[in-house]
Parts: sequence; C-alpha cells; structure tokens
Amino acid sequence: MTRTADRHTEPADDGGFATVWTAGAALALLAVFAMLMYLGAAAHARHRAAAAADLAALGAAARLTHGTQHACETAVLVARRMHADLRSCQVRGWDVLVTVHVPAGLPLGDIGGTGAATARARAGPVSTVR
Repeated sequence: MTRTADRHTEPADDGGFATVWTAGAALALLAVFAMLMYLGAAAHARHRAAAAADLAALGAAARLTHGTQHACETAVLVARRMHADLRSCQVRGWDVLVTVHVPAGLPLGDIGGTGAATARARAGPVSTVR
C-alpha cells in the first residue's frame, strides 16, 4: 500500500529574503518621507520670510514720514511679530529696503545648512511713468 495522495511538499527555503526586502522597502519609504518633510519645511520658511519682509518693508514705508529711525523700529516690530529676525533696514530716498531671516524649524536641526530662509523686500511710493 503506497501513499501517493498524502504527500506534502515543503516550500523552498527563501533564506529570509522577504524580510530583508520588506525592511529595505520600509527604509526607502522613510528616506523619501524625510526628504519631503525637509523640503516642505524649507518651502514653508521661505514663504514666511517673504511675507515677513514684505510686511516689514510696508510698515517701515508707512512710518517713513516720522523719520528713518522710527521707520526701521517699525520694521523690527513687524518682523518680530512675524517670528523673523530683521537683518537690515536701509532707507534710500523714499524707499525702504529690508532683509529678514526666518529659521526653518527643522525637526533634527540644521542639516546641510538648510536651517533658515532669508528674504528681501522693498517698499516706497509709486512713481508714475508717462
């Protein structure tokens, strides 16, 4: 009496290949996610810096009739309220030029020098060209 119908074949041993492949795929997905997170933080810092520079320049230009010092003090106040650091405030005629610096707020700190964004803005009266 032979038992041919009862034979059970063992699967071939893969040596843990599926585990290694899954771990590698998970690591690759984490790397892509981290890269996107850092790019998003850098873009967000750039937009915040541009907005802070624009508003600081407009605020300073609005106060320019009270003097250069008062205009730049207003720019400092506006930049602080926007969580930015005013790096420079220059008055040229009736134009105000400001430069602001905004930290990116990256979760692991400044990696590769991408920890901050800088923006410049200019505000002043509109000149008409005929």
